[in-house]
This record gives sequence, structure tokens and C-alpha cells, in this order.
Amino acid sequence: MRRATFRRSGQALIEYALVWSAIFFPITMMIIFTGQLLWAWHAVTEWTKQGARYAATHCYQNAGNNVVTWMRENVPFTPDMGQFQGGGVDVEVTFYSRDPETGTLGDFACDGAECSRECVPDAVRVNVPNYEFRGIQSYFGLPAVTIPNFSTTIPIESAGCTPDSEDCTQ
Repeated sequence: MRRATFRRSGQALIEYALVWSAIFFPITMMIIFTGQLLWAWHAVTEWTKQGARYAATHCYQNAGNNVVTWMRENVPFTPDMGQFQGGGVDVEVTFYSRDPETGTLGDFACDGAECSRECVPDAVRVNVPNYEFRGIQSYFGLPAVTIPNFSTTIPIESAGCTPDSEDCTQ
């Protein structure tokens, strides 16, 4: 009788290994992938918002280079952190001015010096386009997942200018 029990436990072990490799392992990997994707999605959303807040409270520079530099230095911890720090992901900064008659936003242009009271836009948009998530699926040879654009538009608050100063601060 003991021998029959031993054979059944060996058979159960083989069945468990087959079920685990065919069902539980893929489900576990899908849960890990989904968790990483949601983590990256949330981190990039917040990163875009922080970049827009930084742009709204700091000096205007023509191409938004100060904002892009700040964002690349302050990337949140994510599985794809290296893509953001190394420039593999684009960051677009667009400044707008409000038309006083219609109230619509149009592209901002300034003839004065950058980081001065003459060059203060009305709104800023920070956009992270064409981000491709490369998480745990890349270890299995699966392609990256293309994520929709992350974009935040907010009004300019102070642009680094104080009421009693001539120039704005970087």
C-alpha cells in the first residue's frame, strides 16, 4: 500500500509541474506585467504634471530646455527609468499666449530677452509622446507596448518672477 501512495504522489508532482508551467506561470507573468505597466503609467502621468508645474513656475526659455533638463534629472523610479533619463523618450514643451479678444490659446513668441518680464507666456503644455513600455515582456522576446501620449496643460503662475524684481530667476 505504501508503494501505491508513492506512485500517486509522483504522478501528482508531474501533473502539478505541467499545470504550473502551462497555467500558473503565464498568469503570474501577466500579473507582473500588468503591475509594471500600471506603475509606469502612473509614474509618467505624474512626471508630466510635475514638468508642467516646473515650467509654470520657472523662466521661459525658447525651446523649454530648462524644463526638459529638469525633467530628465527628476525621473521617478520606474522599470523604464533609463529611457527617460537617456533621452529615449521625447519631452515636448510648448508655451502659449492667450488672445485677449477671443480667449483662445496660440503659440507664444517673444522678442525680449529670455527669463525677463517681457517674456512671460500665459500657459504651458508638457507632452510625452510615443512612449513604448518595455517591461518584463522584453525578457520573453515580446514587443514593447505603445502607450498613448501623456500631456498636461496649465496656466503660468509666476514664471520665476517676483513682484519687486526686474528679472526673473532661472
